[in-house]
Amino acid sequence: MQLEIFRTLWGYLGDKAQAVAQTREAGFDGLEARLPLTPAERAEFGRSLASTATPYICTLFTAHDVLPAQAASAAQHLADLEQKLAWASELAPRFCNVLAGNDRWPVAQQVEFFGQALDVAARSGLQVLFETHRGRSFYSPWPTLEVIRQLPALRFTSDISHWVVCCERLLDDPFDDLQPFIERVVHIQARVGYDQGPQVPHPAAPEYARELAFHQAHWEAIWACQRARGETLTTLTPEFGADGYLHQLPFTAMPVADLWQLNQWMARTERAHFADFTRAGGAHD
Repeated sequence: MQLEIFRTLWGYLGDKAQAVAQTREAGFDGLEARLPLTPAERAEFGRSLASTATPYICTLFTAHDVLPAQAASAAQHLADLEQKLAWASELAPRFCNVLAGNDRWPVAQQVEFFGQALDVAARSGLQVLFETHRGRSFYSPWPTLEVIRQLPALRFTSDISHWVVCCERLLDDPFDDLQPFIERVVHIQARVGYDQGPQVPHPAAPEYARELAFHQAHWEAIWACQRARGETLTTLTPEFGADGYLHQLPFTAMPVADLWQLNQWMARTERAHFADFTRAGGAHD
């Protein structure tokens, strides 16, 4: 099994065409970025991706941004998903990573919504994964596991840092059995969270060694399931980001670390981690 590491554009404020070129130069295999919402932006971004043959993971949100509009109905979420998947198809993404639904909905409504979302995804012709994210339907492991029980066809992007802060603990107790979820993860967003936040100041800091080890064990469990299914490729995006995630010094708004350096460190570390995992798994990898 091979690992491809994608660069996130979350927190990047520069030109997308320049970012595409820089992505390859920095040793990343592709780019993960939000879906451009205007035809002109999609056309320009598509040309940059095509001219450099850069693989693309498309991230999109239903109704309408990272946090959902609270007044939006399930029908509005579905219509928005259908429209955005049509736009995403213009960019020929490897797959679409979707932040969908609303954490307020009861489980019965979640199940009904994602049953219909699976139908929308199938009609789009794109592979669609649903991300674990606070504020969205899969904000916590426990309702997620119940939805999986009723809709086993769901496939996921795992960003377990959200679950760590939601549950206010590392999910490493024997009772925290996430196996049905782990078996359905296709893509990993590699950010290290801790019990009081979704992003540690720096994953290399020794005071966060336990948190890093927990996340890496979770990623290994995903890789092991993928290997057992006979997958030949797995993807991972280091996703340290801004928007309140990046710690700042009081009174100065000075970031305690550089986002680009954080994500490059995570990429190097996970390439080495995956190589160790592969060697331990035997020659068939």
